[in-house]
Amino acid sequence: MDHRQPDQADDAPLTCSPVSGDGWARLQSILARLRGPGGCPWDREQTLATLKPCLVEECYELLDVMDGADCGAHAEELGDVLLQVLFQARIREEQHAFNLDDVANRLADKLVRRHPHVFGEAAVDGTEAVLRNWERIKQAERSAAPEAHARSALAGVPAALPALLRAQRIQAKAARVGFDWPDRTGPRGKIDEELAELDAALAADDSRAMTAEIGDLLFSIVNLCRFLKIDAEEALRQCTSRFARRFQHVEQRAQAAGRDLRDVPLDELDAFWDEAKRSE
Repeated sequence: MDHRQPDQADDAPLTCSPVSGDGWARLQSILARLRGPGGCPWDREQTLATLKPCLVEECYELLDVMDGADCGAHAEELGDVLLQVLFQARIREEQHAFNLDDVANRLADKLVRRHPHVFGEAAVDGTEAVLRNWERIKQAERSAAPEAHARSALAGVPAALPALLRAQRIQAKAARVGFDWPDRTGPRGKIDEELAELDAALAADDSRAMTAEIGDLLFSIVNLCRFLKIDAEEALRQCTSRFARRFQHVEQRAQAAGRDLRDVPLDELDAFWDEAKRSE
């Protein structure tokens, strides 16, 4: 649904309707009741630790619906992720640590601080300049942090991220401070180098070296993705979905013939697979 005004041009700034105070108040009131005396036993038992898997699951469910056209499902999954934010803020409020207003104000302050070209006097000439400026601002924030690790250019990349995404984020952060290949021929050549090292590990039947070299190969492929402006995680997700879709076609063809998949010769399975590819 397009929420712009009818005469609003495509490049005009979008004006967002804020969530009504009543809406936020209602959500917080419901959560307070669920967590309070006489509330829901399950909700009252939850802690930050027990909510971790819930947050991960809800984020992945949101990712699934983002690829589709079902706006109702998208809105519902956004709500489920929002619930996790509200739930954690509620627990911290109960601990007298901070509340939802503190979260919102911290975010607002950060957005203003990191966009001086919008809210201040800084001038930029495009996205790359914005990212360089963003990195300088974050570096200044890290320099003021008491923790030594927080001052690293790689700070802020969670270790719990999916491996491909974490690799791409770390590579991008290193690149922003100048530690990078000049162009895409660098990471492309590195892939050939890592393949040769993997072949050597295979020839030596060295399991430990195989693991290390496969890791290096994956890291290099992710780096090439970054240069090509391809999301490595999304590319692999799409590839896996294509495989699943084609394999299910193979299963259906075997079932339609009343045959067990394990009894179908490989050349027939390949033919079914090619059918699936042609139908895409």
